[in-house]
Amino acid sequence: MSTASDLRCLPSADGDLAYRDSGSGDLVVLLHSGFVDHRLWDDHVPVLAERYRVITPDTRGHGFSANATAPFRWADDLAALLRHLDAGPAVLVGLSMGGVIATDTVLEHPGLVRAVVTAGAVTGDFQYTDPWHREVQGTIARALETGDVTAWLDAFLRLVPGPERTADDVDPDVVRRVREMALHTLSKHSPGEKDWLVRVTGSLDRIGEIRVPLLAVNGSLEPADLHTAAERLAAAVPDGRTATIDGTGHYSALERPDAFTRVLLDFLESL
Repeated sequence: MSTASDLRCLPSADGDLAYRDSGSGDLVVLLHSGFVDHRLWDDHVPVLAERYRVITPDTRGHGFSANATAPFRWADDLAALLRHLDAGPAVLVGLSMGGVIATDTVLEHPGLVRAVVTAGAVTGDFQYTDPWHREVQGTIARALETGDVTAWLDAFLRLVPGPERTADDVDPDVVRRVREMALHTLSKHSPGEKDWLVRVTGSLDRIGEIRVPLLAVNGSLEPADLHTAAERLAAAVPDGRTATIDGTGHYSALERPDAFTRVLLDFLESL
């Protein structure tokens, strides 16, 4: 895995934001899922950096980036980084929370975005409807409020195999990596602290505003409502496409990094 020594920092009015900068060429930004950090993409960066300039930031409050002490929006933080890099419009690739950041950014700062890839995500307005996800999300929220790290971690790691599998069905190294990153991010926060994030609302109703190529990727084991929402997203965009990574759940990029990278490279080469 990459280390803190590999990182650069973008100063902001509310603390430094960390990112890794690799390779050269057209700009590709890889956005991690919630509670983890840029190391989610360690398997992908060396391959992508042979052809592209690859930026892997830590979202505010995650990994090695500063915590928020004032209201902020994910899209605005990312826009500040893209302007700082001054490297032309970027392809944004996001897993889960990172996918929401990608769609937020193309809606709020369209001139900075060349194309979008969402994985296990649609927009910030999407809500799981199945009881399993709702129960897990509720447990995570309650554990964060009370500071019960054990309950939080147990619930959070259930997202790795998803509702149709157990942890025994997933490569233990995947679970280990998610646990390590999640505990690092959690250690930066205190129970019940104020959430300063200002969410972009109404985004699902605005997907028709997206005018750049878009690819919606899902693991085959994601719930049906997410697949349906991804199809709706792709259909609303003039150059919208979908792809499926077989045999994977929410962390398709971690479970099958080679397959995920192939799908991503095919998309990048078509732009």
